[in-house]
Amino acid sequence: MSAGFGGILSDRWGRVAILVPTLTVTAACNFLLATVGSVSGLLAVRCLMLFIEGAGITITASLVRDFSPRMGRAQAFAFWTWGPVGASFLASALASLTLPLFGNAWQSQAILMGVVSLTLCAIIIWQIAEPSAALRAQVMDAEAEVSAAEKIDPGKLRELFRHPHLWAHVLGNTGWQVLYWTFAIFGQTILVTAFGMAAAAANGVVALGIVLNALAVIAVGRISDRLRLRKPFTAAGTVLTIAALAYFIGLVGAGASATHVVVVYALLFLALGIAYVPWMANFSENAEDVDARLQGSALGLWGMVVRVMIVAMLVVSPQVVAAAGWETWLMVGLGGQVLFLLTLAAFKGPWLTRAPVPGEPRA
Repeated sequence: MSAGFGGILSDRWGRVAILVPTLTVTAACNFLLATVGSVSGLLAVRCLMLFIEGAGITITASLVRDFSPRMGRAQAFAFWTWGPVGASFLASALASLTLPLFGNAWQSQAILMGVVSLTLCAIIIWQIAEPSAALRAQVMDAEAEVSAAEKIDPGKLRELFRHPHLWAHVLGNTGWQVLYWTFAIFGQTILVTAFGMAAAAANGVVALGIVLNALAVIAVGRISDRLRLRKPFTAAGTVLTIAALAYFIGLVGAGASATHVVVVYALLFLALGIAYVPWMANFSENAEDVDARLQGSALGLWGMVVRVMIVAMLVVSPQVVAAAGWETWLMVGLGGQVLFLLTLAAFKGPWLTRAPVPGEPRA
């Protein structure tokens, strides 16, 4: 819910006014996480952090859109992914290096991340800026034809609900995110319990996957912008993800070597990177074509639905794993990838490069 409200408020009150408090409180919650002593307490704190963080992460995406014309949108969002992806890498790298120093106590990682997060928050508060409402309007090509009266009008949220292709984006990508968040939250656990890796080694493998994912999103974002195409990259990345995930599931319980598992895990993260950034640019552009003034609301709606899914996943996945193992839950993630691939047919935008038509919105 916070992502939805945060997006709406950021369209009306400005991005930074909402972003700074949410980032700071979320960072401080890491210290609260270190005090948890039960599964129910862990769930409660994680839900609290996701609720607060939901508003912040979608607002940062809106800021990226504000500063990026369409010709560089995918690359801009690729660098944006270095925030959440980079945070996962930092957490995994720190855990790999420091867990043995603290007797493998997970509470040490919460305290370390709290210190790092608050330090970075201080730097962000010092340096962050956002364009004025007038400048945000000028960034968009279509905004040049909007009347002064329309610019004053903040836009109506219900306009987003009238377009089925936007719902296809939101619901399809939520299915895609099941796999991403499974690895983001349980990646180390899967490698330890399903493949017998040591905790420090598992964190190293996760860090490797994240690095490859970060490199993939930059490369694919650049190519996507140069060709002015989104959907072909999203489709190709999703098909590769489905193939890699199916193979990875087949390795569970098969006695595969650690090297074999690492290679497949790395390929899986490369495929995820190919699919994600072009989709995000496509969603931003599709929402923008509906109403450029509601970009924060559209991203907030997406963020809200994804975070409802994450909370549901935190409740359901441990029960599924306890009853049927990790391979069964990973099949759920595979189903989410298939759903995303099917909804791709409803997205707006070309499949092939073509010469631009004067006056036509650029895809």
